[in-house]
Amino acid sequence: DICCIKYGDLIPADGIVIEASDLKIDESSLTGETDLIKKNMIENVIILSGTHVMEGNGRFMVTAVGLNSQTGIIMT
Repeated sequence: DICCIKYGDLIPADGIVIEASDLKIDESSLTGETDLIKKNMIENVIILSGTHVMEGNGRFMVTAVGLNSQTGIIMT
């Protein structure tokens, strides 16, 4: 599946970025890192569920959901 994301969205699944326009993600809920992480198709391509889009927009290909996602693994 392809998921479209924009500013303010909570990421619903893990995936790989296929399109990004100034996309910055807050991964502090998983990593503790307070800096926003810039995502694009060349570097930092992994999107993790449970994180928030803080700037920009984009699309990603879903690779894992539910208990198979990074958030699901941590919760189990």
